[in-house]
Amino acid sequence: MEKAVITVVGKDKVGIIAAVCNYLAKVNINILDISQTITHDYFNMMVVSLDDMTHDFGQLNKEMDELGKETGVVISIQHENIFDSMHRI
Repeated sequence: MEKAVITVVGKDKVGIIAAVCNYLAKVNINILDISQTITHDYFNMMVVSLDDMTHDFGQLNKEMDELGKETGVVISIQHENIFDSMHRI
């Protein structure tokens, strides 16, 4: 299974999860794990499956960046292999 980690960072407010989940559903990405953590009023989030997505990764990254700007947060998506390499001790 091909996976990615999506991180959303920004001030917590109503509608962040809805905006991201609606976008993921539109591009046929399944959420495998969602972990809402609020630290000092900042929000972050999830692991997804890329197996059935309808967009290429570059387009997905661009559109998630645009969605972040629209919702007032920073959204980043990293392929699981990159995320694991960056966080290996």
